Amino acid sequence: MRHCDEVRISAKADYAVRAALELAAAPNEEPVKGEQLSEAQGIPLQFLEHILLELKHARLVRARRGARGGYWLARAPETITLADVIRAVEGPLANIQDSAPEETHYPGPAERLRDVWVAVRANLRAVLETVTLADLITGELPDPIAQLIADPDAWHVR
Repeated sequence: MRHCDEVRISAKADYAVRAALELAAAPNEEPVKGEQLSEAQGIPLQFLEHILLELKHARLVRARRGARGGYWLARAPETITLADVIRAVEGPLANIQDSAPEETHYPGPAERLRDVWVAVRANLRAVLETVTLADLITGELPDPIAQLIADPDAWHVR
């Protein structure tokens, strides 16, 4: 049963963030093989390779072929936010039927719904553009995020 307050994070976005975190945690920024990333996070290898290619096109990941090859982050983990990774594989954070929230227009009683969708996007940005890969690796989330998760109500499904 679906609950109305759910935000759907796709497997692709989840896998992309987890793969980026594995790269961020790699010792001495050494290249990590796709197979190793796949095994470490339980991500199907073919799906992961597609995701890594998208992260490479977004200039978040670099790659080298061969025996000493693999993948590594193209930038420092402190400079890569969760929003960067998710946008690389999913596009904009909060589209409404393939349109940006501000481009939607509704008649009559639904007129102000556009404003709500814009607010939802702003809240997603407030979290995802604040948390970096480094924050998750160190386990020290920014204060606004820590405050959100400290609220017991945040942990309850409705």
